[in-house]
Amino acid sequence: MLKKILSVSLVVVALATSCKNRTATNTKEKIEARKHEINKNNAYNDIFLDSQKIEKFIAEEKLNDTLAAAMRDFYNERNFEYNWFASTGLIEQSFSFHSLYCTEYDCDRFNRSLEKRLDKLRVEGDTTVDANDSSTIKTELQITQRFIQYANENYKTIGASPAELGRYIPAKKMPITALADSLLADNAENRNYASINESYRLLRDQLRKYNAIARKGGWPAIAADEKKYKKGMNSLVVAQIKRRLQITGELAGADTTSIFNEELENAVKAYQVNHGYRSTGEITTALIKDLNIPAMARVQMLLINMQRMRWMPIRPDGKLIVVNIPEFELYVDSGNTTLFQMNVVVGAEGHNTTIFSGNLNQIVFSPYWNIPPSIVKKEVLPGMKKDKKYLEKRDMEITGNEGGLPVIRQLPGEKNALGKVKFLFPNSFDIYLHDTPQKDLFKKSVRDLSHGCIRLSDPKKLANYLLLNSKTWTPERIDSAMNCGKEIFVQLKKPVPVIITYYTSWVDKGVLHFAEDIYEHDIEMARKMFTNPL
Repeated sequence: MLKKILSVSLVVVALATSCKNRTATNTKEKIEARKHEINKNNAYNDIFLDSQKIEKFIAEEKLNDTLAAAMRDFYNERNFEYNWFASTGLIEQSFSFHSLYCTEYDCDRFNRSLEKRLDKLRVEGDTTVDANDSSTIKTELQITQRFIQYANENYKTIGASPAELGRYIPAKKMPITALADSLLADNAENRNYASINESYRLLRDQLRKYNAIARKGGWPAIAADEKKYKKGMNSLVVAQIKRRLQITGELAGADTTSIFNEELENAVKAYQVNHGYRSTGEITTALIKDLNIPAMARVQMLLINMQRMRWMPIRPDGKLIVVNIPEFELYVDSGNTTLFQMNVVVGAEGHNTTIFSGNLNQIVFSPYWNIPPSIVKKEVLPGMKKDKKYLEKRDMEITGNEGGLPVIRQLPGEKNALGKVKFLFPNSFDIYLHDTPQKDLFKKSVRDLSHGCIRLSDPKKLANYLLLNSKTWTPERIDSAMNCGKEIFVQLKKPVPVIITYYTSWVDKGVLHFAEDIYEHDIEMARKMFTNPL
């Protein structure tokens, strides 16, 4: 799914820094006018900066004239609206830019003190933000400085005015139809961007199709009178289903009879695959509900995910691991080729798997599970009170005490929650890839079931691939290490980039896919992007 998404570079930042429109205050060239029409009622983010704070930052950081002018233009275009924060904390774009930057550079280059502050903010999650807090202001402006410098370093030959930034880092809410029309307009900017970013272009093509459907009134709602429809049934509802699938293209032809035939069954299977369901060919109440999602709501989803696609990093030439959270799928790529993929289990709501990037540098065979304090407190201690042999039954042991809580780990073996191998890529969220003894979970179509880490359906295959060129680590030795009952650490000679993404719509092999917004990130984005979110 994400092979094509990652095969293009992020041109959003290219449009952040055209020197031809950036000037120092002591020149005769014009600084961008401040956009006073942006206010708290229509702003993408709901907090604003004091313009004098930006001048103070420019002076204290001793920014050169070009960079200082770019900073002024950047915030004039937003009427000094915050770019990386809302009143609830860091916004999705801040995670996306950080992920992009750290995929292409060492994160420490981001600025070590800034990196520490961002780590703290990301781990804490939603917090109330004071727009006048000096630390928040400094963090906001340092990220913007890094954003502009990144653009200058990577896209020196591409330029655009600050006015064009509205497409890439939104400043103001827009009606859904107005934003769709602006992105579908046949102009040089849209054509140029679509020619560079193939995944964006493919989704834009689908936007054109769904926008046209929505403007014609969408599709009529299906009023089901049965709990399940399958091949051989005769019902007026079947005729409605056929018409619905003809509109979006899963069902060819113009058959409107009430017989559930083989052609409809195949169309239903195609729809199920493309929308994250098991391919049964039967129509359930859940599928009817999905079919009844309005066309304009699908347009909204496409716009949200087109916005996300602007932030994908350049695909590395070598190995790459990509996880798309709502799809519950992991991809292992080499250059422009997806070598294999597998089902995964991601964090349940409240234990969300975070959007970020890292470098997988270590494999641990027959791992201990060092149980997080939150799980010890919420699950293990109550279990110990009910059953004196709780730890013994689960191959767990207490190794110490910290902060008034026992430090507990689970021994390597068949009962270990991490299974027989885990894959580490250092991050602030303590998230990693790992095996699991609960293999039945991968049979489910919806797999947001973990405490935040990512469980793999075929971890042995991943281990064999990562150690493919090792003379020491043969498939036989890997299998032995996974079953030896003794923890073994293996350092990779060359770390492999890992990117954790969140796409609820994408195009793969010419087919549009939708996934459920399991963490409600789309809902939050819609509130920020649109005057009329659905």
